[in-house]
Amino acid sequence: MSKSKCSVAPVSAAVAPAKEPNATGPRGVELTLVKERNGVQLTNSTLIGPPRMEAPERETWSKKIDFLLSVIGFAVDLANVWRFPYLCYKNGGGAFLVPYLLFMVIAGTPLFYMELALGQFNREGAAGVWKICPLLKGVGFTVILISLYVGFFYNVIIAWALHYLFSSFAAELPWTHCNNTWNSPSCSDARHGSAGHGNASHGSAGHDASLNHTFGTTPAAEYFERGVLHLHQSHGIDDLGPPRWELTACLVLVIALLYFSLWKGVKTSGKVVWITATMPYVVLTALLLRGLTLPGALDGIRAYLSVDFRRLCEASVWIDAATQVCFSLGVGFGVLIAFSSYNKFTNNCYRDALVTTAINSLTSFSSGFVVFSFLGYMAQKHSVPIRDVAKDGPGLIFIIYPEAIATLPLSSAWAVLFFTMLLALGIDSAMGGMESVITGLVDEFRLLHRHRELFTLFIVLATFLLSLFCVTNGGIYVFTLLDHFAAGTSILFGVLIEAIGVAWFYGVGQFSDDIKQMTGQRPSLYWRLCWKLVSPCFLLFVVVVSIVTFRPPRYGAYIFPDWANVLGWAIAMSSMAMVPIYAAYKFCSLPGSFREKLAHAIAPEKDRALVDRGEVRQFTLRHWLVV
Repeated sequence: MSKSKCSVAPVSAAVAPAKEPNATGPRGVELTLVKERNGVQLTNSTLIGPPRMEAPERETWSKKIDFLLSVIGFAVDLANVWRFPYLCYKNGGGAFLVPYLLFMVIAGTPLFYMELALGQFNREGAAGVWKICPLLKGVGFTVILISLYVGFFYNVIIAWALHYLFSSFAAELPWTHCNNTWNSPSCSDARHGSAGHGNASHGSAGHDASLNHTFGTTPAAEYFERGVLHLHQSHGIDDLGPPRWELTACLVLVIALLYFSLWKGVKTSGKVVWITATMPYVVLTALLLRGLTLPGALDGIRAYLSVDFRRLCEASVWIDAATQVCFSLGVGFGVLIAFSSYNKFTNNCYRDALVTTAINSLTSFSSGFVVFSFLGYMAQKHSVPIRDVAKDGPGLIFIIYPEAIATLPLSSAWAVLFFTMLLALGIDSAMGGMESVITGLVDEFRLLHRHRELFTLFIVLATFLLSLFCVTNGGIYVFTLLDHFAAGTSILFGVLIEAIGVAWFYGVGQFSDDIKQMTGQRPSLYWRLCWKLVSPCFLLFVVVVSIVTFRPPRYGAYIFPDWANVLGWAIAMSSMAMVPIYAAYKFCSLPGSFREKLAHAIAPEKDRALVDRGEVRQFTLRHWLVV
């Protein structure tokens, strides 16, 4: 507030313009509002001038392709290999594509487009963009916290892949035979057909799926659970033991790689993705060509593509399709907002959204041919139905796939290729999650901007220290708990609040005007209807379903104790609680009456002058009805 320009008037309220006397170029006008209350004059001045220039220190991508590769690399992750093909097979084969593509068109792509446009226009991270509706700024901190939680266990998957990669540089792969120090007496050599009747109390990692008894005691299963995880030395989540030095060393390398990819911002990460985002496609192509030559491969592909439209009558098929769309695109993690905030203002984010979502879906679908060609081979090799080997989760890529590779000629070379692909898939997704946290907090707390390198080091070190719980003897239990709770219902809740905040509170009309400023073209009625009605309803449906169909986490036959489930829900609620906590703080910290508080809380910061004059479009019926 400028006290030197206060005009004195005997009336209750007056508005007086004031100009800078020696201003050159575009002139600004300052409106000074003078109010009188109980004989005391109060002033409130606002400078209205040319559009505010963007902060000059905001860096941008060196090339447009750097941005596209970063987004594709983040969205196309390990789940594209281990999750989508299994869901497609389980839910009617090709019939599953009907609900999947439907939800992708009416919800997935519109939400993806919305996040890209939101970050590009406001040029801020996940928290800073909520200057469009300060009351809901807490959702920005929600997604930042979720991305941080995911980093605690996602980096561990990359460390596993790195451990396997180092182990692959051997004349004979260590998961080929049962004559290793970590093998149990019940181990049965995979070359001799089905395994014995040994202990299979622990199944594959992730979700609630466990490997069947056929693979419970193969060398590959024992290498993962006993040779890498040392799970046999733990009795449960309350018996973790010390961190394993081999996995800890791999985790250190992963953290170092992440730090030196992120410390200079998008200038460095944009170069790294040239390798990490493109290499998986080269390796997938090579694996597909090799897989098609294996006996039983065509049977696996037929099982993958078999169409059973009767399955569409089952609600579980539609639920699986809806949740897969939400998680496969990576909306709600703040990553798309962070990446697009470094775009040039006039970048065509509409085209980017269409291209990247199409590539993501095609990658998920095509990876199914790679996976099921090898699963068909494994099923024929063990003389079992494909359903006995078709599993999702880390068990697929760390047990079944390695076992299949071990039977091929030049198995070490194929193993190096495969785990290099996993490393690339994991690294660029982990980079995206870290960038969401760093950009979101650096943009919110300007002091950190001058010390980005040190802050990046602090974030990666904090992630490393907490990830150590996942590389202990019982670390897989911590991993499973975090995987189940850290980004489940909470991320769906965050995206729901985000969609409501943009389309309803900020207004789909104003949001469309913002996009027109950037691209020169206003979004069509289809996109506006999706943002306003379809996507929020879709997200509400998925949130409710995720709560109603909730099942406590399990790892094979191990059932988590009650205190572990309470801890898991506490982790989930800690991120979701950011929305009401910040909303209460913001509302209470604003001055004025209830109406004035509400007006400033839900109106964009750029409309502050209008709000001060009582012109609040959010208080009009038209604002809520317009599409």
